[in-house]
Amino acid sequence: MTNIILCRHGETVWHAENRYAGISDIELTRRGHDQAARLADWSRTAGLTGIYASTLTRAQVTAAASASTTGLPVRVDGRLRELDFGEGEGRTTAEMEQLFPKALSHFRSDPAKHHLPGGEDPFKAADRFVECLGDLAAQYPEGRILVVAHTTAIRLALCQLIGVPLGEYRRVFPAIRNCSLTELSFNDGYVSVLEFNTPVAASLVPAGRSKI
Repeated sequence: MTNIILCRHGETVWHAENRYAGISDIELTRRGHDQAARLADWSRTAGLTGIYASTLTRAQVTAAASASTTGLPVRVDGRLRELDFGEGEGRTTAEMEQLFPKALSHFRSDPAKHHLPGGEDPFKAADRFVECLGDLAAQYPEGRILVVAHTTAIRLALCQLIGVPLGEYRRVFPAIRNCSLTELSFNDGYVSVLEFNTPVAASLVPAGRSKI
């Protein structure tokens, strides 16, 4: 059995304005670095056997904090990158309303079938991300792996793994917190969701104490 913990990177400089980051390579805020430090505190005693991150700086910097406390290297895999939002990159929803209102309306109705203009096909993004997780499960048959990635890619992968239509990813998983923990178990071809979107601070509660 392999456990894989999916973690969204720390807060970025586009967070406050809710700009679509996608494949844009943007920096963490001070709060984002603090979130990465709390993740590192969790990682210290999490029994990790591997740390992976996407090719984007915000994911690698977040993962590097955990690497420093565990002594594990950060391994980078391009399949873990965020969805490319095309013409939506760097823009707010209000800005997209002005630039391509019809396309945005279609996106809201079914974001998988009608991705943003010039953006990546979400079905292909889900395939590449899930393929990576499957490879990690095969490579670490008794491992516990931290994967630092991105909110949309994670939500798409979760939908594919548990059989939810990809077009429902924004409704079923409306948000993933920065540096929250979503743990999956891969065992004999089956995938189980052990926890979802848990704040890392809650996972630092000592054993035997309630998290409620």
